[in-house]
Amino acid sequence: MSNIKLGATLFCYGTEYARYQYDFEECVKQAAAAGAEGYEIVGTQMLPSYPNVSDEFLGLVQDLKNKYGIGPVGYGANNDKGMMHDRNLTDDEMLADTIIDLKAANKLGCKVMRSQYMLSPAAFERLAPYAELYDVKVGIEIHNPETPASPVMQEYLDVIKRTGSKYLGFVPDFGFLSVAPNKPQWMKAIQAGVKEEHLEMAAEMRRTSVPQEEAQRKLMEAGAHPAINGVLAGMYGFVQFKSRDALPGLLQELKDILPYSFEMHGKFHYLSEDCVEPSIPYKEILEMLTDTDFDGYLICEYEDELYCGGTEFTKRQLAMEKRLLGR
Repeated sequence: MSNIKLGATLFCYGTEYARYQYDFEECVKQAAAAGAEGYEIVGTQMLPSYPNVSDEFLGLVQDLKNKYGIGPVGYGANNDKGMMHDRNLTDDEMLADTIIDLKAANKLGCKVMRSQYMLSPAAFERLAPYAELYDVKVGIEIHNPETPASPVMQEYLDVIKRTGSKYLGFVPDFGFLSVAPNKPQWMKAIQAGVKEEHLEMAAEMRRTSVPQEEAQRKLMEAGAHPAINGVLAGMYGFVQFKSRDALPGLLQELKDILPYSFEMHGKFHYLSEDCVEPSIPYKEILEMLTDTDFDGYLICEYEDELYCGGTEFTKRQLAMEKRLLGR
């Protein structure tokens, strides 16, 4: 049986934090109030001395752990190869940046660090001894539109198997399991004047793999409001969705890489008052995970497409996960 612990990334409160409505302490307080057993901190967002962790900030983290009962369990690294205006960073430079992130994660006491596939498989392989040195497991995030079976993720899997390192693995993001259009983008499009029939038309063309350029042309010919182009870009980009018929195969892909998964991210974009995510089938996902031997954190992650704040939605997400897990 699985041992799933429930956490939240403080990224859930990014809008309030960016608007100075919440400071770092309030983010931790809200995560604890929502029922999180631990939290992920994204270094670039909430470390005042990024990329380093100051002793002053570490003291604050410890004080808040004593006050609210939760501390950092995961570190979100930003592998940004576009830092130079005239070129991408080299593998050597990306590796060096990631080692600095490892040091930060270690100082905060995090045992897992989430990295993106901007860090190449070759650099990822070279990271193994450093991850072992700092005792931090590094997971490449599997984020929509990629799935575990995507060619690039299979390259990382080859590295993990070849090195045999227990410190290299994955952090699957549930967004890749989407089986319906993104609800917030849909709502924003309607508010902008897009007709429901044109959104349905766009969704059906995406579902049947009509090329994006052709879909855009047909929508314009049908008289769709230009605001639909943003939704269409999402459907073919970072909020893709598959047919529900594809769900068993996607769940099997997730199950296949669980032995190499250090934590998972419970991505959600919207939750109704009865705690249902319209595009990501949480019932089926959690039912499958319950019968595995996964031992780690499920970190809920709200992406604030509607800019309405993650406080209430994060509470709903954790409540929904607890209900589905029978807690």
